[in-house]
Amino acid sequence: MATAIVVVILIVIACFSLKGFLSHMKGEGGCCGGGTDPVEEEPDKELDGDILGTKEINIEGMHCKHCYNSVKRSLNKLDGVSAKVDLSKNKAIVSFTRQVEDDELRMAVERLDYKVVSIK
Repeated sequence: MATAIVVVILIVIACFSLKGFLSHMKGEGGCCGGGTDPVEEEPDKELDGDILGTKEINIEGMHCKHCYNSVKRSLNKLDGVSAKVDLSKNKAIVSFTRQVEDDELRMAVERLDYKVVSIK
């Protein structure tokens, strides 16, 4: 009888864990230390000067609006760089008004504990 109770408790815990995991993967709820409050989108950064080019950064580990805002904010802190993040495609498109090395972009993302898969 005690074994059956333990099994039922474990099944209930597993169900709650799965529900939380699925919500997290859909970008719902609080993750990344952001809590459960509604999240306002990080504003776009306007660049002064002529755009010299763009690069696409493919990123692993972004799951929610908090992740989106963290990555966008970090990239936008770079001088001469403006980022647009696409959470559903796990990528950021950066425009730049100065030459920007891939390592500089990679460090801006990976210091947040996301993984840069590629930069094109």
